[in-house]
Amino acid sequence: MTDTTYDYNLFVIGAGSGGTRAARVSAAHGAKVAVAEEYRVGGTCVIRGCVPKKLLVYGAHFAEDLRDAKKFGWNVPEPCDFSWPTLRDNVLAEVDRLNGAYTQTLTSHGVEIINARAEVTGPHSLKLSDGREVTAETILIAVGAHPAVPDVPGKEHGITSNEAFHLDTVPKRMLIAGAGYIANEFAGIFHQFGAHVILMNRTQEILRGYDLQIRDRLLQISMMKGLEFRFDAQFEKIVKEADGCLTVHMHGHEPVTVDCVMFATGRVPNTHGLGLDTAGIELDEKGAVQVDEDSRSSCPSIYAVGDVTNRVQLTPVAIREGQAFADSKYGGKPCRVDYDCIPSAVFSHPPLAGVGLTESQAREKLGSVKVYSSDFRPMKNVLAGRQERALYKMVCDGETDRVVGIHMIGPDAPEILQSAAIAVKAGLTKAQFDATVALHPSMAEELVLLR
Repeated sequence: MTDTTYDYNLFVIGAGSGGTRAARVSAAHGAKVAVAEEYRVGGTCVIRGCVPKKLLVYGAHFAEDLRDAKKFGWNVPEPCDFSWPTLRDNVLAEVDRLNGAYTQTLTSHGVEIINARAEVTGPHSLKLSDGREVTAETILIAVGAHPAVPDVPGKEHGITSNEAFHLDTVPKRMLIAGAGYIANEFAGIFHQFGAHVILMNRTQEILRGYDLQIRDRLLQISMMKGLEFRFDAQFEKIVKEADGCLTVHMHGHEPVTVDCVMFATGRVPNTHGLGLDTAGIELDEKGAVQVDEDSRSSCPSIYAVGDVTNRVQLTPVAIREGQAFADSKYGGKPCRVDYDCIPSAVFSHPPLAGVGLTESQAREKLGSVKVYSSDFRPMKNVLAGRQERALYKMVCDGETDRVVGIHMIGPDAPEILQSAAIAVKAGLTKAQFDATVALHPSMAEELVLLR
């Protein structure tokens, strides 16, 4: 697949999950491909997101596991020493390994990796930060997004999730602004590592988009653990004191003094300064590239996948978009991503997960709805003397008995939900769940025993 009119068949900007998949598969289909990455191959998920975050979550779980272990006969010293630098450095070493693996995957498939920033200068042309100018028949924008930082006086004293992985020490007192999955995940992590965590949110809702009962349960458990919440709170200013502490002034609440302020207030597509206007590419009000069902932008030769399109900001979705683009464009297998019934999880303490319609969404869309639930203490929690209760919900179409949503909070909820999501995607009914014999004793068996 050679075209001497251009330097490359495909030029990908950004080597994250979506860009890497698109580049690798396109090259395997025979295209001459280059990918420009100004930071590190792997993108947000591998370098400063899902992967290192999940490793911190695993580390944080040991705080409760070690306390619970005593009830199971293990003689655990009290207090146990925790070394943040050890965990941090081991996590960063794993990130380095994955960065190398992703790089090797691209090069082994013949993709040229260019360690430079690329900017679009026209429908088929790009300028690289190393001074070169190149051309491509097709350009794919896969530059992802970055954490939003609110425009508040003193914002330079705060950090985002990017910097959280590199802290020298665990802060004794930490304020996290936001109430989405990033805020709740890092709140749980640093709380377990010994920080006193305050979550500050401008509304009264946490985890908007998840089932109301499930997120209410997380709020109750979080407060029971000792996390603090400031609702209907908006920044006035952040002041750095003489001793290095930060005093956060906010509307509707007394000021609080902490050692670290972390912004987890959403993510912004990385389109600024990318030169997209030179090719007439239309952006939405948040700066995301507007694309059609085939990920094509308003410029016919330029496509976009992943978080930069602000469709569904999830790694597996970006990967599927990259795969669909490559197969359609270079593999002779036209296909589109199905955005229906995408499962998602919050790796909080305890974690929660959901797929399909929430109860309120189902009532609004279907009218007639049946809801089945199980509110129980996991067996491990009972013996450990832990009062936390798990909650599983199944939302069904009242007319057809079809399961349209499953939502849960409790230990290993994301692991259980992944399998349950297959049933929701397949359109199975409550009767089919009921006909399945329970696997006892397990938490997952509650899904086939719901009443």
